[in-house]
Amino acid sequence: MKEILSKRFVSEKRNIRDHKCRLLTTKYELRRKLYKAFCKDSDLPSDMWDKLRYKLSKLPRNSSFARVRNRCISTGCPRSVYEFFRISRIVFRGLASRGPLMGIKKSSW
Repeated sequence: MKEILSKRFVSEKRNIRDHKCRLLTTKYELRRKLYKAFCKDSDLPSDMWDKLRYKLSKLPRNSSFARVRNRCISTGCPRSVYEFFRISRIVFRGLASRGPLMGIKKSSW
């Protein structure tokens, strides 16, 4: 029983951390895009380019969209997550076989 509770706590903690990362991403999205666009401009003087690169590096790391992972809502697993349902394939298979997912049934060949 302890093991199940600890797994649930870990998955909730992961999902909370992922949610905070998503909030940071939306908060700093415009700034990050602006700094990146200016840094790609080759007509800027080098000192201004350095300042913009410095400002870009001072943004929080978790505000980068590349760090956001789709995670399963129930287990917190980051791999093989169906985006539409936001659950992993293992949980999806269990729910589909038990029947709580409407309109989805096991197909037998």
